[in-house]
Amino acid sequence: MLNKIHHVAIICSDYEVSKHFYTDILGFEIVREVYREERKSYKLDLSVGGVYQIELFSFPNPPERPSRPEALGLRHLSFEVADVAAVAEALFIKGVVTEPIRIDEFTGKPFTFFSDPDGLPLELSQY
Repeated sequence: MLNKIHHVAIICSDYEVSKHFYTDILGFEIVREVYREERKSYKLDLSVGGVYQIELFSFPNPPERPSRPEALGLRHLSFEVADVAAVAEALFIKGVVTEPIRIDEFTGKPFTFFSDPDGLPLELSQY
């Protein structure tokens, strides 16, 4: 029935800050950017590796969502990378601090976490 995950939608608190983070720092490409006057909302469609992945939305005064490591619901977004240490270093140069790199006990592969401007947990997973 299901083929794959089509996209992930993210609502941000500061559109320009998050747009900069996802495009200039993480390297997502802009597919489409629209401003919806009736909703006072931007919608930014982003792709990585030529594949549409994220819808970034802005809304006036969105409510905060609690985010704790073991909170119920979506836990984090994970990005596949060839070299976790190299990407973590590249992010550090751009001002993004990651957690110490760990090794997954089942796969033996390295991974680490960092956050977007609104505290959304993001992961780098080495394949």
